[in-house]
Amino acid sequence: MTLWLAIPLALLLLGFVLILSSSIDFHFRLCRLGKDDRVELDVRTLFGWIRFHYELPKLVYEGIERGVKVKLEESGVAPIRSDKEDNEEMIDKEKVSSWLNDIKKVLKATYGFKKWFRDTLAHVKITKLDWSTDFSLGDAAGTATAAGALWGMKWCIIGWISQWVKLKNSPRLFVKPVFQDDLSFSTELVCTGEISVAYGLYAGASLLIRALRVKGGLKHWKQLLGSKHRKSFAEAEG
Repeated sequence: MTLWLAIPLALLLLGFVLILSSSIDFHFRLCRLGKDDRVELDVRTLFGWIRFHYELPKLVYEGIERGVKVKLEESGVAPIRSDKEDNEEMIDKEKVSSWLNDIKKVLKATYGFKKWFRDTLAHVKITKLDWSTDFSLGDAAGTATAAGALWGMKWCIIGWISQWVKLKNSPRLFVKPVFQDDLSFSTELVCTGEISVAYGLYAGASLLIRALRVKGGLKHWKQLLGSKHRKSFAEAEG
């Protein structure tokens, strides 16, 4: 009887160890070629058994008042939305204002949220970061000058990012000035990284404890997540 009990316990312990030893891997790609935009995010964990794919195949700027129209496609294990559905959404002033209000609520409902956020990002490892840009301003002198400024801007951004996450390899940055009479611009950003499942679980538990330390913190989180869930369900029904 003891042997039959020990075997499933050993298998359960082995499975738990395997889960903790795995990582959450992500691959982000942003590409703009002329007027065509595409943003892709792939997330996988548990050695690839669980995968999610998020894609923004269309970004349309419709003016200052209306904002930017985006279309989100999601697929993977139990996707929130079907990639066959028309999930277009406008990102305007009201949407940005709503996001800022949500951030304020999160900061208010969580003890030391900023520290928790910094500590979590510090455990994110970036294994690949490539960023290439080809452009022309229609003038050779202006294009050459802008190329130098763009190089400086990219390195400043990379320096700022390196303060938050770990860069395992040196970023590869490319700036290619195109000397032609017409205006042109194309860029591609590819970022690959990971965070361990073990620390992800720890971060989740730590966030819960921090919310419990604030009076009504857990209630605020439930209300915030509940309102987002109801909104997503209403949009899917519509």
